[in-house]
Amino acid sequence: MPVRSLKARWLKFLTDDQVHDLHQAILEVLWEVGVRVEWRPGLEVYADAGCRVEMSTQRVQIPEHVLKVALQSAPSTFTLHGKQPEHDVCVTLDDVYTVAGSSALFVLDLEGQRRSATLRDLEDFTRLIDALDQAHIMHAMVIPQELPQAGVDRILFSTIMKNTTKHYYSQGQGGPSVRDQVEMAAVIQGDTQAVTRHSQFSFVVCFISPLVHPPEPVQEMMECARFNIPVWLEPTNMMGATAPLSIAGALVELAASSLAGLVLMQILNPGHPCILSTASGGFNMQSGTYVASSPEAVLLHCATAQMAHFYGLPFQGGSGLDSCLPDAQAGYERMLQVAPMSLAGVNFIHLAFGMMDQLLTSSYEQAAIDNEILAAAFRLSEGIEVTQESIAIDQLKGVGPGGQFLDHDYTLQNFRRLQWYPKLTTRVAWDEWQRRHEGRDMRQRANRVVREVLAQHHPKPLSDDQEYELDRMAQAFQERART
Repeated sequence: MPVRSLKARWLKFLTDDQVHDLHQAILEVLWEVGVRVEWRPGLEVYADAGCRVEMSTQRVQIPEHVLKVALQSAPSTFTLHGKQPEHDVCVTLDDVYTVAGSSALFVLDLEGQRRSATLRDLEDFTRLIDALDQAHIMHAMVIPQELPQAGVDRILFSTIMKNTTKHYYSQGQGGPSVRDQVEMAAVIQGDTQAVTRHSQFSFVVCFISPLVHPPEPVQEMMECARFNIPVWLEPTNMMGATAPLSIAGALVELAASSLAGLVLMQILNPGHPCILSTASGGFNMQSGTYVASSPEAVLLHCATAQMAHFYGLPFQGGSGLDSCLPDAQAGYERMLQVAPMSLAGVNFIHLAFGMMDQLLTSSYEQAAIDNEILAAAFRLSEGIEVTQESIAIDQLKGVGPGGQFLDHDYTLQNFRRLQWYPKLTTRVAWDEWQRRHEGRDMRQRANRVVREVLAQHHPKPLSDDQEYELDRMAQAFQERART
């Protein structure tokens, strides 16, 4: 089924004056504070483009005119390609999509046990996300803990590419990761030139807050520019810890950091596809831990989307759930995030499936429940159809006072189109719930659905020879990375 287009820009938390004030603050931070870029080749690129660079402190200060040139060349629309055309994602400033969860170290399995993530979990989660209709872009839901972690991104790449037809949001460990993944992608797409034209994967570049670009992400940006791999520029701060406590201050920090990355990408490769991104959250002053799901985090993501659109750039936001179980807390936390974020035009809602326990644990059951919650949130974002037919004057005249519309032609022809029908949610009274579902709650119903999916859904997008070559290359690349 083709990836649907959902245009949703209904909700704004910032006035035009506030957008202007934030923009001025971002410009001031970029020029007067700057960012620390910890890779000399990157420093030299900034310096050659007219930025003020202090090599001894690795400080880059970016003037407004350099940012303007970068914004003029950065595209606001482009395509993230899947293995099949129906899974292409058309990026615009209006459309809203989802990205799967990310890099959990533990799983909450279908037996209810929390345990370390394994390679089998990576395979199973990838097949599950591939089957969920509200999941548009694949990510590594878990990091297998039985594998050596040096070079593990190569194993992630081969495993995920064998188990999905969707676009892959990849990650790495520096410049060699990008080169190795391009080489593996060439096995799938035919050659390196095909990868550079229509890459079936993109690359997340993670910065450190506040305002630090370490060596590995800078190397990754430079290699992505070389091969035209779309990038997600992602600083992730914690309000009150690695960013100012205020939402506005945290927004300025993450926007300045990601725009500094955008400048580098556009200097290296004008027109390079970039998405401003964050997984920012709060900081629990009592426990000293990251807060994934809070009203403040949602406001931060919605407002940052508005600022990104002001710059003509797509935006990804999302921060997972704090709840440790697929329970009532998880349900309200997820809807607290996805309903306003989709209404505010967060173009990619990240960490949208199964991510719990402050991003440490992926839950199979919650992933299925999240698919349901997202479907409901997206129905809100579709808004209200107002046409001469839907206003229904003729229907009201025809039925008259005291009539009914159940067998009316308009009802019979449109009830499936105009009403959302859930798959997990029950809408029956007690006796019917007992008869149909044997008294199972939503978590138990999700457990059954996931088991059915994993038993039946076995995508095979690659040939046996391609799978063999990917595995061979991934293992060889990982061995090299470990030495």
